[in-house]
Amino acid sequence: MASTTVAAPEGRKGGTRPSGRPSARRGGVASWLLPLAPALFLMLVFFAGPIIWTVWVSFTNAALTGVNAAQPEFVGLANFTELFADPKFREATLLTVVFLLGSGVVGQTVLGLGLALLLQNRHPAARMVVSTVVVGAWVVPEVVAGLLWVVFLEREGGLNGVFEFLGAAPVNWLYTAPLFAVILANVWKGTAFSMMTYSAGLSEIPSYLKEAARVDGASTLQVVWHIVLPLLRRTIATTLMLVTLQTVQVFTLIYVMTAGGPGERSTTLPLLMYKEALQFGDLGYGTTVALALLIVAGLFSAAYVKMLRPEEVR
Repeated sequence: MASTTVAAPEGRKGGTRPSGRPSARRGGVASWLLPLAPALFLMLVFFAGPIIWTVWVSFTNAALTGVNAAQPEFVGLANFTELFADPKFREATLLTVVFLLGSGVVGQTVLGLGLALLLQNRHPAARMVVSTVVVGAWVVPEVVAGLLWVVFLEREGGLNGVFEFLGAAPVNWLYTAPLFAVILANVWKGTAFSMMTYSAGLSEIPSYLKEAARVDGASTLQVVWHIVLPLLRRTIATTLMLVTLQTVQVFTLIYVMTAGGPGERSTTLPLLMYKEALQFGDLGYGTTVALALLIVAGLFSAAYVKMLRPEEVR
């Protein structure tokens, strides 16, 4: 019998069976880049675009009006040289750090954690009342919150009414202690966020750990210090980072309450940026201040990221 030779179909080597599925490499980079194109476009336009534009403008003499508005010129490091020599910038940086530490790192963190600990295992009615009050302050718009605190802290306001009832002399808080006034207002408004994050973290801590410590004779403070806080380390670091990024850019609350005054005593970097860029029309110098604000936030965030790293095995 003559042997019959079956030729392999054209385009197949050695008669291999087709898999029925497209090759994983078919299309190359386009196969995974194309679905991401809309997201990448939005990130470039709304995130990377403004940052790149801000960096470029900080090296120019761009302005809101005049010749420099139509044809800005490249000035190199002139804006940065002026920035570091400007006493208003140094004072605004110091005020920003104090405002951030006072209202964000210390105020909202300590008060939020304290409220979360106090509300743990309490009666549902008590928890509902406290949570409603605290969260209610959080959802109030900054303009409204600023006006409320102006009325409360002014010379004829509610706080001085309490002082007069107690026999103390009234104080014009917005004039004598403007930075303390805006720190207090921001703590009142922003504590709800940290309280909710810490409450969620506390709910994940096994109750038997705290019960075992109490059986061994540990006090409430010892249980919090040696068990609760170490287990909340990542929650604390994450909350600090988010609160810092929120606090460092607070503008409306301060502007409504003090407008950066009296003088420059409550002018933080966001307000200095606004004054230089929009009031005085110097966009180049204003965007340089914005970059300095970005660096301040980045330094704090870097410290929190370091806290989030896994512990080294010893």
